[in-house]
Amino acid sequence: MTESVLEPDRANALPSCIPDSRAVAARFAALSHPARIEILKHLSASNSCCCREVVDRFDLAQSTVSQHLKILVEAGLVRFEPDRQRSRYKVDQAALADVSASLSALINSCCSGR
Repeated sequence: MTESVLEPDRANALPSCIPDSRAVAARFAALSHPARIEILKHLSASNSCCCREVVDRFDLAQSTVSQHLKILVEAGLVRFEPDRQRSRYKVDQAALADVSASLSALINSCCSGR
C-alpha cells in the first residue's frame, strides 16, 4: 500500500531551483497582517519614526506596535536604528523592491504557460 503523506524529511524540502523561497515567504508572511501594512505605509510617508510616533498614529498598544515592528525588522522590510533612548524605524526601500520583483517573477512563472 502506498502512503499519501510526505515523509517528514521531504515535507519541508524545497526545489533546489528556488533557493530564496524561504526568504520570500518570510517577507510575504510579514506583509500578511493589515496593521503591518498600515505601519509600512506610515513609515514610508516619513523619513523615520520611533515606536511612540507609530503608536500615536494607530489605535494599538505600544507592545503590539513593537511586536509588529519587530516582525517587519526580522523580515528585512524595515531598518532599525538606535537613537539615544529611542529607536528609529525606516522602510527598507530596496527590500520592498525585492518583494515586488519576487511577486512579479512568481506571477510570470505561474502564468507563462497560458
